[in-house]
Amino acid sequence: MFIPPNHPRRDSLIIREKLVDGFRMGIVAVEGLIAHGRGECFDYLLGEKTHDFAYEAAKVAVALLLTAEKPVISVNGNVAALVPNEVVELAKLTNSKIEVNLFYRTPEREEAIANWLKKHGADEVLGVGEDASSTIPELFSERRRVSPRGILIADVVLVPLEDGDRTEALKKIGKKVIAIDLNPFSRTARAADVTIVDNVVRAMKHMVLLARELKNVDKSDLRSIIEKYDNNAILQRAVRRILDRLREASESKLVIDFS
Repeated sequence: MFIPPNHPRRDSLIIREKLVDGFRMGIVAVEGLIAHGRGECFDYLLGEKTHDFAYEAAKVAVALLLTAEKPVISVNGNVAALVPNEVVELAKLTNSKIEVNLFYRTPEREEAIANWLKKHGADEVLGVGEDASSTIPELFSERRRVSPRGILIADVVLVPLEDGDRTEALKKIGKKVIAIDLNPFSRTARAADVTIVDNVVRAMKHMVLLARELKNVDKSDLRSIIEKYDNNAILQRAVRRILDRLREASESKLVIDFS
């Protein structure tokens, strides 16, 4: 589909087209298209831009990955379709493993996502087929299945576009969880140790840039960044930004063009 460079909704439409292409390739589940629409609503409320609170959370997230002993980036269909290059580069910069984890899991989707990530430079993708042989306790969806070489033994897990059940379950077994979630009210956002309230496309690009900047910083300095972080304060700032946007909209003059 051709989208004019000057189209006011160009970025949003490109994201939609990537998801539709991902669906056609067997990477994205139809339910993932619905989930994207819900997230897009929150992006509207945030003004479709990255705010200072998201930058701060992204910096702490990268610091966590860089100081972790066994970091893992968990990938679902939407993430694979939207930011495969960023997933691969961030994994290499932070020495993280990449693992497929799906709510709507089928062998075909696992393979399609793994192959797509490898096409974009991934050397290894965990969580496919028999490799997803371990389970997360107290979790009963297909997301419970994880790799014994990846999420099961990870100390830090990045879970872009996550569901609340697994975030809570990962926390219960001692993982530090980084979430990317446009909805600051979600269980995922509130259960995670670090929540980046931003569009995953923007957030992952920022994390790659931050990883390049911070990868040679002394780990004691990175831990200092982490220790000062307050995720609840970040979520409060995100909610205030949404409230401010709604207030601004309610006080502005509504113009309807009938021409």
